[in-house]
Amino acid sequence: MRFLFVHQNFPGQYRHLAAQLARAGHEVVAIGETANLHRTPRLAGVKLYGYEAPAAAPNGFSAPVERAVNRGRRVAAGAARLKQAGFKPDVIGAHIGWGEALFLKDVFPEAKLLLYCEFFYQPRGADMGFDPEFPATAEKLLRLRVMNAPLLMALDAADCGLAPTRWQHHQFPAVQKPRIAVIHDGIDTDVVAPAGERDPELITYVARNLEPYRGFHSFMRAIPEIQRRRPQARIVIVGGDEVSYSPRLPAGQTYRQRFLAELGDRIDLSRVEFRGKIPYAEYLALLRRSAVHVYLTYPFVLSWSLLEAMSAGCLVVASRTAPVEEVMRDGENGLLVDFFSPAGIAERVDYALSHQDELAPLRARARETVAERYDLRRICLPAQLRLVHSLVNRVRSTSPDKSPSRPRPTPPPVKEKAGSTAA
Repeated sequence: MRFLFVHQNFPGQYRHLAAQLARAGHEVVAIGETANLHRTPRLAGVKLYGYEAPAAAPNGFSAPVERAVNRGRRVAAGAARLKQAGFKPDVIGAHIGWGEALFLKDVFPEAKLLLYCEFFYQPRGADMGFDPEFPATAEKLLRLRVMNAPLLMALDAADCGLAPTRWQHHQFPAVQKPRIAVIHDGIDTDVVAPAGERDPELITYVARNLEPYRGFHSFMRAIPEIQRRRPQARIVIVGGDEVSYSPRLPAGQTYRQRFLAELGDRIDLSRVEFRGKIPYAEYLALLRRSAVHVYLTYPFVLSWSLLEAMSAGCLVVASRTAPVEEVMRDGENGLLVDFFSPAGIAERVDYALSHQDELAPLRARARETVAERYDLRRICLPAQLRLVHSLVNRVRSTSPDKSPSRPRPTPPPVKEKAGSTAA
């Protein structure tokens, strides 16, 4: 069978599924943004095709739709070239965001389109208006509908969807939920596992970027009290200075700079290490040494890092927010805390460091939770494959010609840059 994956940052959430389908002998093709493909290691057996990111749309009220349509047209043009060369996928996997999925069914009407349904914006009960420090304005609330418009257009074209958690699934319109399965991307618990000794005074915090959506401001404000209570503690903070989800700052400013300036000499920076973005192996080694790992988030997309920390046997202090509560129970497999309480965060961290032997069962149960519900090889990837094969069967049942299609050549994929191992 033939599979097409579309993701501007391919492989993204398709890393394991695309690789497994290729290993099984299927023809697997992927489309992504060219600049990103050249920064990403190749997946064996997956042919990559790039498209150039469209020029930024004017920053007006309709900009989210314009950006999505422009990107969707670029992807559709690339897909049409593949079709002209003889490639016709049986199943297409595409992320619902960014507009990439908008026109794929127009290019390949016989293919089944499976959307990765990561998030649908809501005016209340999720990220919007959650943090009083960054209030929701009337303009922002109106803009949500515009931001959702491309998602609804993609859902209208899709055959089914996949959401990684029940909470994220719950954000989608009621009429669409029956068509969206809940299957997590999966955590490789064989790789992400405890190893070696813990550093008894090491506190870790990890986010893709250091920003309010991931509770960076709450954690920073907790540091002075953590340091007062734990004079030997070391804090390692991992994450970039860009902004992924939170309100943008004036050019040249970062949230790290903002909160360091706010706290001034109340923080002993000799005991705080900002590592920026680090290689995955270094990140895993850090989790394995962590005595207490702090994870904070708005009601938003659940980070892989929380589940990886749990799988690595970390003692996690996490925010009492809905996405986290789907995974973690206070006093059972972690410790929950008020997102907005720096004093509460400091108290929980101090308690965890002071009772490490007593709380060791929480580490074990955290890993058990991930192994029982989110294990990549034993649970999530098999479920993803079952969903994909159900779509394949639907293709076969509706195809006028049930005989296997003969392989046909496709255009040359994205070439590796000289001196680079990335696609």
